[in-house]
Amino acid sequence: MSGPLLRAEGLTKIFGEETGWMARARGNARQVRAVDDVGFELGRGETLAVVGESGCGKSTLARLALRLITPSSGRVLFEGVDLASLSASDMRRMRRRMQIVFQDPFGSLSPRRSVFQIVGEPLEVFGLARNTRERRDQVAALLAAVGLSPTLMDRLPRQFSGGQRQRIGIARAIAAGPSLIVADEPVSALDVSVQAQIVNLLQDLQERNGFSYLFIAHDLAVVRHIADRVMVMYLGRVVETGPKERVYAAPHHPYTQALLSAVPEPDPDAPRRRIVLSGDVPSPMAVPPGCAFSSRCPIAQEICRRSRPPLAPVGTRHAAACHFAAPNPIPLSDVAQAAPPFSTRN
Repeated sequence: MSGPLLRAEGLTKIFGEETGWMARARGNARQVRAVDDVGFELGRGETLAVVGESGCGKSTLARLALRLITPSSGRVLFEGVDLASLSASDMRRMRRRMQIVFQDPFGSLSPRRSVFQIVGEPLEVFGLARNTRERRDQVAALLAAVGLSPTLMDRLPRQFSGGQRQRIGIARAIAAGPSLIVADEPVSALDVSVQAQIVNLLQDLQERNGFSYLFIAHDLAVVRHIADRVMVMYLGRVVETGPKERVYAAPHHPYTQALLSAVPEPDPDAPRRRIVLSGDVPSPMAVPPGCAFSSRCPIAQEICRRSRPPLAPVGTRHAAACHFAAPNPIPLSDVAQAAPPFSTRN
């Protein structure tokens, strides 16, 4: 099948929208533009990492991509099909092809259901097992695929560690044989030593099954190991996107530069340039009218406060939304090139 697996066009999500006299009385005072005119493509077998500070719209974007929430405008095409055009029954069938791994391995699993019931639920819902015995055999294979013993399938989630629970969540996500897996900060709630194991597991599963990942994260060390492309968001907007090597080697947007400069460096004597941003992130209910980053940007000019910069090319498949992005990005040697805080494969 040609074309991208997932394509988003002009996605916008506004929370607090009102109609009628209430809207006229309040205006936009209570509206939050969580995602603002975002577009991207995700290829088959590819990993696109969406990064940014808390509250930038990453998780909202993930839920829009899965049609867990409805966009205020824009559309999402999965395998060329506009998800908004599907009926409830058609969308139910489509969900077999798109699954999610949640951030919290403690809250995303029912405490009253066994591992067999949790992992086997997609098999039952989508009719992928003819009877209980066949379902147990498939659950055993799924647990083995994520590095857990099939003998544990009758236990409850409380009997497992955080890393083991996340493996259970991954087994549930891959049970129906999806093409797309949205990983919403899947390692942020785990110990550093366990994060590497989960990252390696996700990579192994991708190599064996050809999954595409929309990987939501704020840890740039993790992103550097798992992503093919990176999309940086700030206050609901995309400020830079491109191949991982290009974004990490030559970040063009001042916000991306600041994020990379803050990555911890294990060698305290290594040369680096640290960018310290002043001020606080603006309220999402009062985003600056021009560039959303202008109130904190060290190179902002009057045009930045008046005019919103377009997401424009700055290299091959590399784009940034900055009026002054192109000429002199920070060179690789000046940005923190940290090894991850855990050990991964070479």
